[in-house]
Amino acid sequence: MILDVAGSSPVGRPNRSHAVAVGPTVRDLKPCDDLVLLTCAEMGRADATAIAGGVPGIDLMEAAGRAVADAVTLHHPRRPVVVLCGPGNNGGDGFVAARHLQARRWPVRVALLGERGALKGDAAWAIGGWAGEVAPLSLDLLDGRPLVIDALFGAGLTRPIEGIAGELIDRINDQALATVAVDVPSGLHGDSGEIMGRAPMATRTVTFFRAKPGHYSLEGLRRCGTLEVTDIGIAANVLREIAPRLWLNAPALWQSHLQRTDRGDHKYARGHATILAGETATGAARLAALGARRAGAGLVTIAAPPAALPVYQAAEPGNLVTSCEDGDAFARLLEDERRNAILVGPGSGVGERTRSATLGALATRRPTVLDADAVSVFATSPAELFAAVQGPALLTPHEGEFRRLFPDLTAIPAKVERARQAATRSGATVLLKGPDTVIAAPDGRAVINVHASPGLATAGTGDVLAGIAVGLMAQGLSAFAAAAAAAWVHGECALRFGRPGLIAEDLVAQLPDALEAAQAAN
Repeated sequence: MILDVAGSSPVGRPNRSHAVAVGPTVRDLKPCDDLVLLTCAEMGRADATAIAGGVPGIDLMEAAGRAVADAVTLHHPRRPVVVLCGPGNNGGDGFVAARHLQARRWPVRVALLGERGALKGDAAWAIGGWAGEVAPLSLDLLDGRPLVIDALFGAGLTRPIEGIAGELIDRINDQALATVAVDVPSGLHGDSGEIMGRAPMATRTVTFFRAKPGHYSLEGLRRCGTLEVTDIGIAANVLREIAPRLWLNAPALWQSHLQRTDRGDHKYARGHATILAGETATGAARLAALGARRAGAGLVTIAAPPAALPVYQAAEPGNLVTSCEDGDAFARLLEDERRNAILVGPGSGVGERTRSATLGALATRRPTVLDADAVSVFATSPAELFAAVQGPALLTPHEGEFRRLFPDLTAIPAKVERARQAATRSGATVLLKGPDTVIAAPDGRAVINVHASPGLATAGTGDVLAGIAVGLMAQGLSAFAAAAAAAWVHGECALRFGRPGLIAEDLVAQLPDALEAAQAAN
């Protein structure tokens, strides 16, 4: 696992001795056990490791079922409950939850999909502890609008839900019944977040030990309600054996890299970001420049076409502006090695100037962010772009732009896997935008960012995100750490605005407070 590499030379940058430092040392993401997300297979390994270490499987099931009962009694007034149990261990958790609720004098009905005698292993043990009636699944179980405990299917379901189970889920959703899901809402795949036919809209989901990527997929965010991750007796040290490569994004992964306290700092020590601007969509590069400056870059230069130079010169006074007619001119700018981080794409135009500038930026092997037009300009020649990636690079596509570079990967249902394969193929860190933004490094590490607001769905917000990322890379964060930090801080800006009417300019105004919140977060 790659941890902090402070003190090493930036990846891909040749060592040079000269009076002015090319840039700060690289600071990478620091994994955090509390933020680990486990796939279904990894969670199975965690269970097996705990059992091999002396924790009986029935103890894990007992703790899981009790946690579900605790969540019900803590968050709901006493009322009739129906527990829908499936034929596997998920159903076993449901039987345990029913027993605990009945012992607390809650009115409980239990129903089973399949035959009681077909249950095996720990699930058979769990049903043996239930002294009440076990009814077959039927729609009349929902009469009277009870609270529903969904223990039908677990996170690894591989087929669409049909039959009476599907009809019950449809009825739960039609009636908007309060539902507590065990592990996942039945039908939500724990790895991909894909809906296997249908899934209930849960009020609360109780999962165990660590959350799964599916919980933080778009459909997971829609269907899990409040997600509660509970301890069931699996020791955290089992993660050492599993060696997970996926985390939920939060400041603990990168916040130590944000604070600059060296009294000897000067503007070049904070990095010099250079942004290729375009002739028409002039606001994009300006927003990116403001994002980079607010993120802490010491200097930011906008390289503008001669015809648009007056527009940029008349704008924000803190932006440095220089004339840049074509890719060759951009390459000459980059001969100054103090320009240690580069952004191409926001409003730069889909044309030869952007294509040439992108290749020139990558040829420097300095930290480079490629956004928007710098992605789209290689739609017909993605291999040319990937071959040029020799140093630290970050691609920041939305789904449409991703499809242009990686058309064959769009059929993969799991967004994390799509981003990982794209990062491996391209050699760049990939930030695949969306409500469930995924950031994947070429070495297989990934984070999911859901710290955001629907208000970000407006023009220009992506330009600010790209600017924050290049500003952080200018200060020495790796592409992976910078992307993770930028995504969270960007979302924090939107959440702090906290009302309708958000526009991209509002994000820049919120950046100082958002950065302060990131540094202070526990």
